[in-house]
Amino acid sequence: MSQTQMMKGILDGCLLAIIARKECYGYEMAESLSEYGFDTISEGTIYPLLMRMQREGLVTSVLRNSTAGPKRKYYSLTSKGQQELNDFQTRWFQLEKCVNAVIIEGRGGEPGGLSTIQKK
Repeated sequence: MSQTQMMKGILDGCLLAIIARKECYGYEMAESLSEYGFDTISEGTIYPLLMRMQREGLVTSVLRNSTAGPKRKYYSLTSKGQQELNDFQTRWFQLEKCVNAVIIEGRGGEPGGLSTIQKK
């Protein structure tokens, strides 16, 4: 499975988390994701997701003047978006716990370690 396939279900939650911190525009979100190590996520990937999230009532947007060119569309969370973020975080932490349990136990209890089967 490629990183892109894994990211499909995670990117919405990451965008909601970024927007929850402060009202921001698409390019700013792409920069933020890049700073967190998501170098392959472009604005072209983000904008369709933002439009869908807006249709679903998770975010709202407002056009604001920019000091560097045309107006920018700033996004903020709705109460429904905040609830979706809370739900995502709950699902993520449960999934992370389960995956880590499988990976760590499979490696002999230590990240990067050998499993008991491999040691024999």
